[in-house]
Amino acid sequence: MRTTAPPRRRFSKMHGAGNDFVVLDLRDGTPPPTPAEAARMADRHRGIGFDQLLTVEPAASPDAVADYRIWNADGSAAGQCGNGARCVAAWLRRDGAAGARRFAMGSPAGRVEAEALDDGTFRLALSVPSFEPARIPLVAPAEAPRYVADSAFGVLAFGAVSMGNPHALIDVAASASGAPGTALAGTDVAGVGAWLQRHGPFPDSVNVGFAEVLGADHIALRVFERGVGETLACGSGACAAVAILVRQGRVARTVRVDLPGGTLHIDWPRDDAAVFMRGPAAFVFEGEWRDEGAGTDG
Repeated sequence: MRTTAPPRRRFSKMHGAGNDFVVLDLRDGTPPPTPAEAARMADRHRGIGFDQLLTVEPAASPDAVADYRIWNADGSAAGQCGNGARCVAAWLRRDGAAGARRFAMGSPAGRVEAEALDDGTFRLALSVPSFEPARIPLVAPAEAPRYVADSAFGVLAFGAVSMGNPHALIDVAASASGAPGTALAGTDVAGVGAWLQRHGPFPDSVNVGFAEVLGADHIALRVFERGVGETLACGSGACAAVAILVRQGRVARTVRVDLPGGTLHIDWPRDDAAVFMRGPAAFVFEGEWRDEGAGTDG
């Protein structure tokens, strides 16, 4: 029998192009949620509901405004989240911690440069893409533009990259007779994505993107994220898709990425540069979480 009141946490609910988050301020030293608590908070019927949980924490570097960490809906840790990083940037601006229009944040994948733009969107410099199999990580004998895996869905051809978290990308061929986006709409994203996460050559699982190239500067994208499932948008997935398609010679270096929840603008100036992402960050509501499941974590 519980003898003390369940702990309470103040939170902000946010989203970036429909990819939704709960943001917790832990700069006072409050410990982060356990994986079990994070999963309870993520429950869309009994909790708050989110794709990822973001914690704002004291900066480890003197030139950063704050650090942030990321948990998926299943409670597992994530290495990077582009839409989430924009939401943290907007949260820090509203909080007053980021007084300048340009500022730096620390993330599990390293330093992230943020810029608040006049139209209310944010532009971020994420990491330099890494195509080395060991750094993704991907089990492969050597780096290649495309890899193949025999699956329950036939032979899957995909590109792979790390944006601080692992990404695979399947290039979905446009239908000769259908409207743009038709081929992507008919793709079994959940089935193929889950198979590649569980049975593919990715020892730490993988975020699986499905892209339809609509032009040299325009793609449509759906992403099946590890620890979450398909989301309305995936910022690091959009960066990964553009980086992979650039390396494959399929798109230019500045690309509009249309996702189910909205549009992101990606720019990869050169191979040794960080990928830039521009997109929205919105506040939805403020609340207080009371963990009725506290005391049940194993």
